[in-house]
Amino acid sequence: MNKRCLARFPAFPMLILSISIMGLGVDSKTARRIDQEIQKYRAEIIRTRRFLHMNPELGNQESETANLIASKLLSFGLEVKTGIAKTGVSGLLRGAEPGVTIGLRADMDALPIQELTDVSFKSLNPGVMHACGHDIHVSIGLGTARVMSALQDEINGNIKFLFQPAEEGVPSGEEGGAKVMIREGVLENPPIHAIIGLHVWPENLGQVYFSRGPIMASSDGFQIVIEGKSSHGARPHEGIDAIALASQVIVSLQSIVSRAVDPTDPVVVTIGKIEGGTKANIIAEKVTIEGTIRTLSETNRNRIPRLIEDVVRGVTQSFGASYIFHYHKGPPPLYNHPDLASILAPTLARVLGEWNIHDIKPQMIAEDFSYFSQKIPGFYFLLGVKDPEKPSMAPLHSPFFNPDERSIEIGIRLMCHILFDCFEHQRHIGGTPL
Repeated sequence: MNKRCLARFPAFPMLILSISIMGLGVDSKTARRIDQEIQKYRAEIIRTRRFLHMNPELGNQESETANLIASKLLSFGLEVKTGIAKTGVSGLLRGAEPGVTIGLRADMDALPIQELTDVSFKSLNPGVMHACGHDIHVSIGLGTARVMSALQDEINGNIKFLFQPAEEGVPSGEEGGAKVMIREGVLENPPIHAIIGLHVWPENLGQVYFSRGPIMASSDGFQIVIEGKSSHGARPHEGIDAIALASQVIVSLQSIVSRAVDPTDPVVVTIGKIEGGTKANIIAEKVTIEGTIRTLSETNRNRIPRLIEDVVRGVTQSFGASYIFHYHKGPPPLYNHPDLASILAPTLARVLGEWNIHDIKPQMIAEDFSYFSQKIPGFYFLLGVKDPEKPSMAPLHSPFFNPDERSIEIGIRLMCHILFDCFEHQRHIGGTPL
């Protein structure tokens, strides 16, 4: 954050209020009501976040988290459904007047990480931690539901709050996450016309990052099993060395990125695991290689499996070995609909100030919010959660990850303004497709 931003930061809540009132989106009366409701429930929302942080649950196991969310949504007067994609929850808030339905999604699962922070509300579940900020996401979602339910008389349309399990993945052999929620009809009854999501980001508090178009990559996985022939390490000519072949495969796979795809259309090929061999003086009979593929386009995403298998086939056949190739498609690239992003970019600037809003290049991490934005127009942004007084912050998925809780009220305020501006533009969102 530059000196100008730091100078403004101590008066951050008042700054947001003044920008909101002066903006051309939400009128000054509604902007004041939003801020009053946030301040009224701020302490309750923080308590909820700390409870969630102390009681994290892994993907498809978020039963207590879901119970808490459902009970709060019911107390706000929303129509609640539970058990979606095992533990997911939806809450429907119907406005005073009919109109489009806007979705707001918050993921709620934790990670298999032992927390190492020194906060008083650290995880009570050994080996499980909210190290990716999903407790913040849920708190922003619940806080937005609380505030918007208090302003129900001003809503011309509906809001469907989606609390999603298993964004970080599911136990082996299970399904979960956004894909299953969609399959089970969460985008219907009433149909959602556009959907909003956010993610905490280890940048200065109050900074927002977004793109018009791709913002995150697809995430696919693969496994290669190379099967050679064992022999004594001193007589390599009698065997087929699976480790040597695996080494050639790994090096050759990087040539896919450097020589086989358009360099302006990014691809990442990462080998994260290699396993093989039994003893130092035995030629390995079998080696297993596992990796991840990240792409920003469906063109590359569809080409990469064939290119990988071509490499593996060429190397193994040259030496008389065989192989088994498994490729698993995960979430597709996350895409912000350009027209929806253009509608909402001024909202971000009005609430936080133009100097706090940044375009971001597509990131090669992944997020299964992308399944939603494949079906309907989506807008996804990154919200800074680092205390600007501190020189650095632990990254996402770190056991030391500790976001600034002031980000919760900033996120709630943003979401409320975004929702009202969506209703203001509902002719574009709910009429002809974006």
